[in-house]
Amino acid sequence: MRSIAGFAAVGGSRRSVTEEVALAFSVTRNQAHLLVETSCALVARLPNTLAALEKGDIDLFKASKVSQLTRDVSDEVAAQVDAFMTKRLAERDPGAIRKSVEYAVQKFDPTGYEERAAKKRALRHISLEHEDETMSKLSGFLPAEVASSIYASLSRAARARRAEDKSRTLDQHRADVFAERLLAEDGHGKPRAHIHVYVDLLTLTGAREDPAILAGYGPIPDWLVREIASDPESTWSRLITDSATGQILEAGADQYRSPASLARLIKARDRECTHPGCHRPAEFSEIDHITTWARNGKTDQHNCHASCKIHNLLKEEPGWSAVPNGNGGMTITTPTGRTYTATPEPLHDPRPEPEDDAPAS
Repeated sequence: MRSIAGFAAVGGSRRSVTEEVALAFSVTRNQAHLLVETSCALVARLPNTLAALEKGDIDLFKASKVSQLTRDVSDEVAAQVDAFMTKRLAERDPGAIRKSVEYAVQKFDPTGYEERAAKKRALRHISLEHEDETMSKLSGFLPAEVASSIYASLSRAARARRAEDKSRTLDQHRADVFAERLLAEDGHGKPRAHIHVYVDLLTLTGAREDPAILAGYGPIPDWLVREIASDPESTWSRLITDSATGQILEAGADQYRSPASLARLIKARDRECTHPGCHRPAEFSEIDHITTWARNGKTDQHNCHASCKIHNLLKEEPGWSAVPNGNGGMTITTPTGRTYTATPEPLHDPRPEPEDDAPAS
């Protein structure tokens, strides 16, 4: 914690520091941001909490509960909360610690808490987090009374269904009602998927059982992609790969016989932001130069790649640079001189050319 806080003080902008910590620890940008923010808060404003961490009374996760809930208060209020929590940290679970900190913040800063609550309610949003084995978590950041009302409504509908259909659990019914309400046009039909899936033709036909790629998620099993493909509403684009490398050479447009475009090729090849550790789907990223246009970077498939807005702006930070290493790959150099290589994953494993058994003439 002390080392990270020290680096944050001298390592440049907070964006640059966060990105370098993410690369050094091989964690996501959000995790690195939390690590940096927690370190700086503990060292600068929460000495009692830091002492409890050093003694082993709490771990970093518990310490982060104190730092997160005091990050927007003044130094004076943070000191009051830190002192209040001194004897309320050891041998307590994270949830209990969080509630105590929440109480202390409201106690010592009631006006500021009300103002922050109003701003926080304006930040309501929906987020998607991918899990293992074909599952994902869709969550809403909503005002407490709204979220509670939605959950109660889903539960009522699920209990009514459960009374007539015992083949599914209450949780399964609740999840199904949730999906149907969001996706089905009439609220009762089968949800329709609007996603990008990259699959080898041999896997699609059943000749192979290799995983396919769901954009933004990662590998999904062959049986699931064939299930998605069997939907008559599915649309298709042709991708042509190099059999020797598995890399995409050409990407057709929405219409099978439409000409390919550079942007479509790059999005199909990269499938997600090419910055190490970033998995934002290419469909929601920007097509950008690795060597910038101002430095005579070429606009071709070797020097262009998919990059989310955050990592596209990163190249403007002092000390960051990137050079292409072929077919959308690049080598990144950070302000401290560390290098990281990013290369688009091939769509399939390399395949040897069939042997020519014809006799020599």
